[in-house]
Amino acid sequence: MTRTPTTSVDLQRLLDQRGNPDQPRFGAGAEIVCDGLVKIYKVADLEVVALQGLDLLVEPGELIAIVGASGSGKSTLLNILAGLDVPSAGRALVAGHDLLSMKERERTAYRRGVIGFVRQQTASNLLPYLSARENVELPMSLAGVRAGARRSRAEELLEQVGLARRAGHRPDRLSGGEQQRVAIAVALATGPRVLLADEPTGELDSVTAGEIFGLMRRASELYHVTVVIVTHDPQVADHVDRTVAIRDGRTASETLRRVEAGDDGEHRIISEEYAMLDRAGRLQLPREHIEALHLERRVRLLLEPTHVGVWPDGSDGPMPAPPSVPDEEDDA
Repeated sequence: MTRTPTTSVDLQRLLDQRGNPDQPRFGAGAEIVCDGLVKIYKVADLEVVALQGLDLLVEPGELIAIVGASGSGKSTLLNILAGLDVPSAGRALVAGHDLLSMKERERTAYRRGVIGFVRQQTASNLLPYLSARENVELPMSLAGVRAGARRSRAEELLEQVGLARRAGHRPDRLSGGEQQRVAIAVALATGPRVLLADEPTGELDSVTAGEIFGLMRRASELYHVTVVIVTHDPQVADHVDRTVAIRDGRTASETLRRVEAGDDGEHRIISEEYAMLDRAGRLQLPREHIEALHLERRVRLLLEPTHVGVWPDGSDGPMPAPPSVPDEEDDA
């Protein structure tokens, strides 16, 4: 969380960021929509702002990673999307469900049927006294699925994660990577629309981590599920469609990946980073750009035909041309 003390004026400004109801709805057709999302916690006499008007769109079936430093707000965002926490203001929709207006019973049904969740701690995803198959069957049992269908679905999922032969083993007989594979199967058991993963490779070696990311890619493609991964693991960039960086409670940049054919006919993966422009026109410049140019407090902007120039205050960069003034003869 970003521990930023706020005054009552700051609080009211954040709570008022709800968008203009007369404007077209932001993110129509997206599976996940965060529009001016705000989350404020009260700590003693202070209001701590974890999310400060965050905007995010995730399309159906997309696989994205969310990265950011500790305290940036990424875990708060994941808890809100999972239905574990409630936003203070803004708009948050997941698979058509309004996360601000849901009652507790609706929230429970949402967590059971719409969302699949994989946690960082491998042991916390599974019940230690149940076998791998029984762990996968458990959420379906709670959802009222019949025994035959539960077993068939569990066997299918364990086959997909490469653990069909380990279905009868309890978690203490499985490696950390195998436990996370079972956890993915558990998360997919009830056919969720969205799979959320909180640091799913945090306790795994690099080789096993790559396999887990690959499984999530396969799950996205095979089951048409939207996948959101919160992680510090740099490997994730090689496995997702785009990486969203959060800084100070807002989306700061996105890195998009595409495949491009070279002159030699070989295909290469090209990654391009973009700064994010929110609906209010705010832009977060990368930290390294700010430090390299010693940008502080304010900058000068110059509108060009194809781009906007950003210049340090007091620099020798070009100044905007003054507005033209008609000649006296023209006035006559």
